[in-house]
Amino acid sequence: VQLQASGGGLVQAGGSLRLSCEVSRSIRGIITRSWYRQAPGKQREFVARIVVNGQTDYADSVKGRFTISRNIAKNTHDLQMDSLRPEDTAVYYCRVDRNGAGPTWGQGTLVTVSS
Repeated sequence: VQLQASGGGLVQAGGSLRLSCEVSRSIRGIITRSWYRQAPGKQREFVARIVVNGQTDYADSVKGRFTISRNIAKNTHDLQMDSLRPEDTAVYYCRVDRNGAGPTWGQGTLVTVSS
C-alpha cells in the first residue's frame, strides 16, 4: 500500500477528528499532498491541499474548520477536522501528486458525524 489513511470514526456534531495519511518512502518527488472526500451518492470532492512550498488551500465548505498539515520527515500529511457537521460524513481519501506522474490515492477512511 503506497498511501495509508487512518483516523476515521464516529463522532457527534461539533466534535473533532484527526486523519493521517502515511505515504510510502518509495514515492518521491511529491509536489502536492491533499485530502478528498466522497459522501454516499455523491461524487468525490476536493477538501484540502498543501503544496511543496507549504501553501494550503481549502474547499469553501471546510474553511475555518479543517486544517491540513504535513510532516516531511515522517512522510505524512494530516487533516485536523474541528466543528464537524453531519454533512461532513463521507469516506475521506488522501492523495499525492508528483512531477510527471498521475495522482496516487489512498484507500479511504470513513468519517461519520451524527447529529
